[in-house]
Amino acid sequence: MHADVLRAINVQINSEFSAWYQYLAMAAFCEREKFTGAARWLKSQSAEEYQHGMKLFDFVNARNGAVELTRIEQPTREFESFGEVFEAALRQEEAVTGQINALYELCFKNKAFAEMTELQWFLTEQVEEEKTAREIVAKFRLVGDDPGSLLDLDRELGQRTQP
Repeated sequence: MHADVLRAINVQINSEFSAWYQYLAMAAFCEREKFTGAARWLKSQSAEEYQHGMKLFDFVNARNGAVELTRIEQPTREFESFGEVFEAALRQEEAVTGQINALYELCFKNKAFAEMTELQWFLTEQVEEEKTAREIVAKFRLVGDDPGSLLDLDRELGQRTQP
């Protein structure tokens, strides 16, 4: 495996685990505020981010590379509103998309074809991740602070099943 590509994949592994941790903190905030449907959705999202990190972790090991785990920074734990939680989630997904795109470009430049093939899954996944986050943010913007609508939205979010 090309050294620059391996280094970049290791950065992405750690980024995925940071996203796992951040979604878990978001879930804890929602749970504490009794927005339990959103908490369930965020716990599922957290588990999905962990799986993404493990997918790259396993790929690096399969290619006989060295996985380098780094320290996970303290996640944001407090938010002004439930809508803000999902605004932050959307920003996070957009950032991850940028990271994956840059990683794919690096692989292309280095003719790291196996790595490009592995990353194709992530490119497709990020389209779905951003779409879902944008839809949820749009709903929060639509309902504003209306208590009944927020309860309905919370109920809807809680219907997500584990990945």
